Amino acid sequence: MNIAIFASGRGSNFSAIARAVKKGSWGVKISLLVCDNPRALVIKKAQANKVKALIALREDFKSRDDFERVIIQRLKADKINLIVLAGFMRMLSPGFVKKFRNRIINIHPALLPAFKGSTAIKDAFNYGVKFTGVTVHFVDELMDHGAIILQEPVSIEKKDTLAGLENKIHRLEHRLYPEAIKLFAQGRLKIIGRSVTLTP
Repeated sequence: MNIAIFASGRGSNFSAIARAVKKGSWGVKISLLVCDNPRALVIKKAQANKVKALIALREDFKSRDDFERVIIQRLKADKINLIVLAGFMRMLSPGFVKKFRNRIINIHPALLPAFKGSTAIKDAFNYGVKFTGVTVHFVDELMDHGAIILQEPVSIEKKDTLAGLENKIHRLEHRLYPEAIKLFAQGRLKIIGRSVTLTP
């Protein structure tokens, strides 16, 4: 199974997935990195793992359709089975999502539907909740929405700092995301509406 990882930043989830793929025997190959930031550290991590990279900058295209068309052509050429969003800081269009329905997954640093958006960890910390967590979900046309694959809570202790909570969240992400990819590769995810059932 060929996967493409979409990322815009440091690539810590890219590295975690790459390590898990090397250790596992799921029949998964990271075939492509799609990145919209030419200065992103994830590009070097892709090079270190001998993963091809498509660097596509939105400003180089007249429209979002043109931008996404180039990406779609590459995904088809590389026979990508699953798109993994790992810190890709750009919303995909409804048309893009429709073309890859139930083949795009995302990881979010909160227990959705709580604390949507790009500042989820900080929002949960400032709100004062006792638990937050990590969610892996299929992507649909709405932000931080779609059928949930895996969720796991993280406790927020009184002694926790924001940086400490971020570290706890990231450690969980690095474990949970590869597990979700493994379940997809094994054909164990059955989607019914906005619910996902795990099959044996």
